[in-house]
Amino acid sequence: MTMKNDNMAKYKDEFIAVGLKIGYVRRQRAMTQEQLAEKAGISVGFLSQVEAPNMAVGISLATLFAISEALQVPPSKLLEFD
Repeated sequence: MTMKNDNMAKYKDEFIAVGLKIGYVRRQRAMTQEQLAEKAGISVGFLSQVEAPNMAVGISLATLFAISEALQVPPSKLLEFD
């Protein structure tokens, strides 16, 4: 296993939590995945994977910033786990 895979496994729960938070905030904003993906400049398929509760998908800071801008929330809001 490479270091990257080690980190993916190590932070699996955090990746899932970020995805769930993105989906939660998106629904609060009454946005579809298609609308958010278009505004953030990412594919709907990728966003769907990020938001999936059973998938740990890491995202770059650039993607996090684009999603937070599209959702009109500070990036830190998407990293707050309840």
